[in-house]
Amino acid sequence: MAGDTTSNAGSLREAVIEAIKLGEGEFGKREIARALKLKGTDAKRALKDVLAELEADGAIARSPSKTYTLAGALPSVTVVEITDRDNDGELLAEPVRSDRAAPRIRLAPGEGAGGKGQTALGIGDRALVRLAPDDEGGYEARLIKRLGQSAHKLLCVLRKPQSGPIRLLPVDRRSRHELVPVKGEAEKAGDGDLVLCQLVKGNRHGLKTARIVEVVGDATAPGAGSLIALYSHGVPQGFSEAEQREADTVRPATMKGREDIRHLPLITIDPDDAKDHDDAVWAAPDEDPENKGGWQVIVAIADVAAHVEPGGALDRGAYKRGNSVYLPDRVVPMLPERLSNDLCSLRENEERPCLAVRMVFDRHGNKRSHRFLRGWMKSAAKLSYTEAQNAIDGKGGETAKLLLDDVLKPLWGAYFAAREARGRREPLEIDAPERRVRVGPDGKVSGIEVRERFDAHKLIEEFMIQANVCAAETLEEKRTPLIYRVHEEPSKEKIEGLADFLPTVGLKWTRGERVVTGRFNKLLAQAKNSEHYETINEVVLRSQSQAVYDTENQGHFGLNLDRYAHFTSPIRRYADLTVHRALIRALNLGHDGQSDEERSKLTAIAEDITHSERRAMAAERDAVDRFIALYLSDKVGGEFEGRITGVTRFGAFVRLAETGADGLVPISRLGQERFEHDDREHALIGLETGNRYRLGMTVTVRIEEAQPVTGGLLLDILTPPEKGPRPKGRRRHGGPPGGRRSGKPWKGRKGKRR
Repeated sequence: MAGDTTSNAGSLREAVIEAIKLGEGEFGKREIARALKLKGTDAKRALKDVLAELEADGAIARSPSKTYTLAGALPSVTVVEITDRDNDGELLAEPVRSDRAAPRIRLAPGEGAGGKGQTALGIGDRALVRLAPDDEGGYEARLIKRLGQSAHKLLCVLRKPQSGPIRLLPVDRRSRHELVPVKGEAEKAGDGDLVLCQLVKGNRHGLKTARIVEVVGDATAPGAGSLIALYSHGVPQGFSEAEQREADTVRPATMKGREDIRHLPLITIDPDDAKDHDDAVWAAPDEDPENKGGWQVIVAIADVAAHVEPGGALDRGAYKRGNSVYLPDRVVPMLPERLSNDLCSLRENEERPCLAVRMVFDRHGNKRSHRFLRGWMKSAAKLSYTEAQNAIDGKGGETAKLLLDDVLKPLWGAYFAAREARGRREPLEIDAPERRVRVGPDGKVSGIEVRERFDAHKLIEEFMIQANVCAAETLEEKRTPLIYRVHEEPSKEKIEGLADFLPTVGLKWTRGERVVTGRFNKLLAQAKNSEHYETINEVVLRSQSQAVYDTENQGHFGLNLDRYAHFTSPIRRYADLTVHRALIRALNLGHDGQSDEERSKLTAIAEDITHSERRAMAAERDAVDRFIALYLSDKVGGEFEGRITGVTRFGAFVRLAETGADGLVPISRLGQERFEHDDREHALIGLETGNRYRLGMTVTVRIEEAQPVTGGLLLDILTPPEKGPRPKGRRRHGGPPGGRRSGKPWKGRKGKRR
């Protein structure tokens, strides 16, 4: 260890922070050690401890590529995508890759304006920029290099009014500015068509010009909500000729070298509309006299690795997609149908290859042992969750009744034991009802329902979790590199926000208290029978970190597990396919396991599939928003019950109880009084009276606008604000600069507006 700078933990902490500043977001552990001239095992262990401590304190943040930045900071040199313009015409941007909420980035005046022979930067363009903090908590960016148009281009609706100019209206709610089609381009499509556009001219002033590169279809047609979501987020669709050719010619796997488990009545239990079946389960009492009352369980997973050759067209395409995407009216699969719905689907009464794990539990649900095998199976039955649950409850149909004694009852017996162990483990128990948008054959929403959650769901979930743990344990034991599913504990900043909010609903979180899942569960139990239960669930959910894929194990906080990997869904997640290949290689189960090339790229793969997952989640949310907005578009003017789920400086977000739809109430529509956002109180507070609209408050709202193309809902609150103490130091009339005022008080807004 060199110098007095690193002679104790306190000074090392300060030195590490300075090194991270010096690295400008590009230093990992090795570069920091080199900058501080740290040598030897003890010095590097001390550095590792300090980095972990700083990260736990929220002082620094680690990127997916294992480099460090100061908390809330972006690297000084960053790739950004242009997303909009502000009211002064300056370009706004967001980081292309960031695990945190994107800060505001504004290009410096004149940056990206273009010059002789060069077009200006526009919405959808990417650029390498140098960032410097500004005075408003964001960044000012200066252009280093143009990187060209982003992959997903710009999706617009073409408008051809009978009188007035023709315009292209971006469907992304963040893009507030219209585009002008190049002369003659508007002839390619009709009024109301969805079109993909490419910016072609970069005027510094006035509207941007674009050409139409593809006509997608009618913006009001059935399924348009899904198309918009997929195109807006750049989700890859369809399969290349090479992929399809490879899928059509792939050889079915054979039984050679596999363990025959066809005699075991494995069954699949899935949603009633499932088209692929990638997991099957079986359970029976353990016959070992040393394990009286114990259970043996087999989880068998479709052997996708047997059909997808590493580095082949199918493998490259699956990696590019990262996962399947599930929208209300369709699925965008990771693999072609011949694999996802045929060769890799565990169909009823058909022989299939599988990768399985046999687990042994004692009568209290503690796992005693496990063993992976490459098997040859035949599913004894295909059941839906409802059918399986009805059979256990004594209401099943003929098929389920035949399976009841020999198949279903043992599964439930093993599950009850596993559930006992789960209770002792105490994972996070957030109650977040999942809503399902049902779409009819005509492409229109036929209803929105809360998905029922039976013991059958929990049984499959728990056995899949146990299988995933076994995969991580086995690969660690065999010292085989793998991609973990990582969920880190909440950041210090988020816990502080939670602690600030809880007193507003009569609860508290003691600062300095150890952050464990049991503490969150205790909080949820305290709120169980109160009017704030839904709000507390939502606030606790928001306080959690986002799960990621990583080659370094950080554990899974939400499940309260030391190690966890995704193993159970290789048809729809590329992460699981990498884990299958790792197991095949580690356990000598075949010649189609993890290659040296794949092993060397696991860190990059983990980062890319994390990005793909975020992309898919965003597209799924957007599609649901658009379908619900379509469903509510003929209910404009109707009144609904809801709950305030978010408050910001520009308004309140309200979730409608009936549909789960989220809508915005702009702060300018809250009445005659001026309201201001108080982030500590989580409320919008009237500057004259102190009356407030707070997070979690139940309100009646009226739908003023529902836009299926953008998925946006504009609402008016009809409920008066709650009484609150008059703010001290406020003027009775007026208030501070920047307050907003609407022309009408809330009392005058109960009548219909037209």
